[in-house]
Amino acid sequence: MYLSKEKKEKIFKKFGGTEKNTGSTEGQIALFTERINHLTEHLKKNRKDFNTERSLVMMVGKRKSLLSYLKDIDINRYREIVKKLKLRK
Repeated sequence: MYLSKEKKEKIFKKFGGTEKNTGSTEGQIALFTERINHLTEHLKKNRKDFNTERSLVMMVGKRKSLLSYLKDIDINRYREIVKKLKLRK
């Protein structure tokens, strides 16, 4: 798999506080963003891979729901994660 255990721990440490805090909303959003970027690059090379395209759309939806949840709970954390991950223009 393209995401090794060490890479996931690094993502959770950077965004979730600790590498063991895998349930934090920021950590999950960062992990989804990493996976979305990977699948986007894959789909640029393989246009007719419709199963991957469906998975990508589902991941974007999950990330969107997590972002809206974070926005409702704490707007400052939402703005910080959007700025760190450069999600919106």
